[in-house]
Parts: sequence; structure tokens; C-alpha cells
Amino acid sequence: MRRPNPLHHAGRSTVVAPRGMVATSQTLATQTGVEILRAGGSAADAGIAANAVQCLVEPTGCGLGGDLFAQHWSARDGRLSGLDASGPSPAALTLDVLKGLSELPPHGPLPVSVPGCVAGWCELHAAFGRLPLAEILAPAIAYAREGAPIAPVVAGEWQRNAAVLADQPGFARVFMPNGRTPAAGERFRNPALAATLERIASDGRDAFYAGSIAEELERFFVEHDGWLRASDLADFRPRWVEPLSVRYRSVELWELPPPGQGLTALQLAALLDGFEFDASEFGSARHLHAFVECKKLAYEDRARAIADPDFADLPITALLDPAYLDERRRTIRAERANDRVTAGPAALACGDTINLSVADADGNLLSLIQSNFRGMGSGMTPPSLGFSLQDRGQLFDLRPGRANSYAPGKRPFHTIIPAFVTKDGAPQMAFGVMGGEVQPQGHAWILSNLLDFDMDLQAAGDAPRIRHEGSSEPTGSRATDGGEVLCEPGISPEVQDTLRALGHRVREARGGYGGYQAVSRHRDIYAGASEGRKDGCAAGW
Repeated sequence: MRRPNPLHHAGRSTVVAPRGMVATSQTLATQTGVEILRAGGSAADAGIAANAVQCLVEPTGCGLGGDLFAQHWSARDGRLSGLDASGPSPAALTLDVLKGLSELPPHGPLPVSVPGCVAGWCELHAAFGRLPLAEILAPAIAYAREGAPIAPVVAGEWQRNAAVLADQPGFARVFMPNGRTPAAGERFRNPALAATLERIASDGRDAFYAGSIAEELERFFVEHDGWLRASDLADFRPRWVEPLSVRYRSVELWELPPPGQGLTALQLAALLDGFEFDASEFGSARHLHAFVECKKLAYEDRARAIADPDFADLPITALLDPAYLDERRRTIRAERANDRVTAGPAALACGDTINLSVADADGNLLSLIQSNFRGMGSGMTPPSLGFSLQDRGQLFDLRPGRANSYAPGKRPFHTIIPAFVTKDGAPQMAFGVMGGEVQPQGHAWILSNLLDFDMDLQAAGDAPRIRHEGSSEPTGSRATDGGEVLCEPGISPEVQDTLRALGHRVREARGGYGGYQAVSRHRDIYAGASEGRKDGCAAGW
């Protein structure tokens, strides 16, 4: 593997270690994960511990009020498992309540769905944990009670979130101590979150979904004219699912099935697999044009065919059929951008997040992603509990008769997707690229960087990125033109001009390209990489 100049980022080296590896977007979370591994914990234990710390120091991307998805490789069983811990809409939030709305609002009680994070932790722990839950959550509890410094990127995101959410019930009391958000490097304490985590450490899932926390959530939402009830939490169960895969070059890319957009990442990778690139072509007009055109096709199917499979018959097999993908790929023109893209025939029969990757001494690997959806979520924050509830329900389509149409007790379309790579049936990499709808683009981009352009694990994340915006959405909006290609600094002006000549709308923009974390295994050595655009790091032992 080579490490090319990352063009516009200060270079980092890939981290290597023999016994275990943790990569997260917060250094304190990474350190906590490594400490759990050194104490004899499993990859699942370390992932839960790291995520719990992030709930304190990165509430702009995750929290107990959000959902969780994971892929876990069991070395003992030689098997990859998928976990969907995404919650449904409240039973009391009927269509009558939503009459007159064209979409669910992003804030307040309406977009709140059942939070799945804690149930996801407990499910992972029951299946793959070693250490007691109290030991796993102890570092996060201590940080929440004593305080932990807030990193620079999160401090900026916190301030931007507060400008929108400060008036939501409980938000300022928890997240704006002394009337403002924490500055970079300032210690933030959340004793209410510490107390909530202590209850979970003691009583596990029941503390959150069948006990006092559920009762407090119901009281809070009744007081503020919301619809979430203790019965919604009591009825919720995460589910184990079979990951889906496609082949990309010499490896298999694995993603989780709907309601998440993992299917879109698989389609995008499979479409891109039909193009050959020389290692020197990274960032060329030919490379970027092919990538964007494949993205347009995959996202048009995403808008029509991804939803809760309990409520819709989804054509998953048809959408991944090689013949179908070949047919779609043939619509791409080398000499011109497509300004009108429609969903394929098979399809006719959308924030901030954290992702982390962990590997332990026994060869178990975990790819975990957790989110409130948009930043700090709905802003609805029970002060006695210390966390904000997600606004994931905004991703429903309020028009009737669509795959993703709203219904009580239904899971909305989900953006967060953990990724996993195998080669010849053996685990190779656990990774993710957080960032709302950019995630499928990020997964395909990273995989292509590694396999097409011979980058090492860290360079694959450091290299400049593009993202395409303007595709149709599962919420009901439809693309009206070819969208826009946004380029990070490092994509040459000459290439941008060539893309414009092909018919793309192009502009250079900073921010919004996602956040990458990865752990890979080669023989008996682990490698780790962490997004240079975030606050975190990879570390091993």
C-alpha cells in the first residue's frame, strides 16, 4: 500500500498494534475503548464503553435518545451478524395528528421516535460481552459526573445546534450551562446523564424501557404535548438481521438491510465496480464523473424502495441483481452528465452521527454507528435524564401509498449504516463514514480509494472527497435536475472545469463530507485509521 500526499490535510500514519484496536471520533472514547480491551473486554464491550463516553463528549452526533446499528464478526463462530436497534414511531402519533402537514418538523415532539441505543447496547452485551455492564459504563459515568473537556469540532457543532434548539424543553438546562454552550477545551459536566447511566449499569435494558426512565420520559412528553409513551418503550425490541453483500473488486462489502440505506451503498459500489481505474486516476474527471453518475442511479432507487420491511414489500434481491445493475450502468454516458435520472423498474414493483470500529485480541471485530439523526436531535431534553431525543421521524414521507409513508409503530427510513468488508470469507475491515445521506457515497469512496488507488487505511480517509447533492429523497422530494457536485479543496480546479464541461454543476465547499473510522486485520496485526476532519484518533495495544 502506498500513502499518497493527502493533498489538503496534514498527514497521519495508520496506527498498528498486535492485540486490539479502537477508532472513534473522540480521543477520550478511543482511550476508554482501549482500556476496556486491556481489562479483558471484548470488541463489543469496548464499543459500548466508547459510545457511552461519546454520549457525553459528542452529544452533537449521538446519545441515549438515538438509534444504533452494528455489524459484529465473531471469531469463534466465523460469522458476521447484523443488529438493527432502530425504534418505531409512537403508537399515539396517528395520521389524524399529522393532518395538514406536508412533512414532519425537525424539532420538538413530532419527529421523536423510540430510542434504540440502550437496547442495542444490551443486545450486543448479551451476545458478545464479557465484562459486567457496570464496569463497561463506569468510565462514562465518571466523566459525566466529574466533567470532560469538549473537543474543538464538537464545540463548534454544539454552538450551531444550540442556536436552533435552545428554546426546546429542557435543552438549555442540560446543554447550555451558565447560559451558553461549552467552549473548546472547557470541561462539561452532565450529572443527570451520569445518574441515568448508573441506572442502566445496575438494571440493564429494563431500567430504560420498563422502569423509571421510561416513566420519566412519558411524564416529560405528556407535559410538553408529545406522543412518546412508556408503552412504546416497553414494546420495543432490537432485531438481529442478516447483512447483505456485493462483490467489489477482490472483496465483499457488507451492509445491513432496510430500513437503513445500506442497500444504496451496495448498489453504488456494484455500479462503480463496472468501471476500471488506473491507480494514478484518483481525482481525475473520469473518476469523479463515473462516481457521481453511479451515485445518481443508486439514490434514485433509494428514494423509492427503502423503508421498514415490516410495512412494505421491498425488491431487495431485484435491486442487487447483476443484470439489473448492468442495465442501469449502461445509462451512464462518458461524455455527458445525466440531468434526469429515474428509478429503475425493480424499485417500482436523510444529519450528524458517530461511528466507531473495534477489534479485540480474539479476532472479533465491531462496526457500530449511533445517532440522534440531525445533530442533537429534536431538542426535547428531559432535564432529569440528561439526554436529547432523536428527530428520526422527520425522514418519513407524509404522502400515502409510498414505501416510506408514515404509520404509527413504523420505523422511518434510516441514514446510519455500519460497514464491513471480508475477503474470501475472512474478516478484513470494520468501518463507517458518518454523515447523513453522504454515508453510502462515503462507503464506496473509501473502498475505491483502498482497492482502486492503492491507498493505505489512513490515506483512504485523508484524501479529498466529493459529494453529490440533489437526488430524490425517501421523504418525497424529487430531483428536478442533475443536482450539484461539491468538491473539497484538493480536487483540482482543472478537473472541476472539466466536470462543468460535461454538464455537472460544481462548486468547491468545505465541510459535510462525513467522518471515517476504520479497523482492519492483516494476518495477526491490526491497523486503525481515524478521520482527520473530526476530533478523534485510532489507538491499539
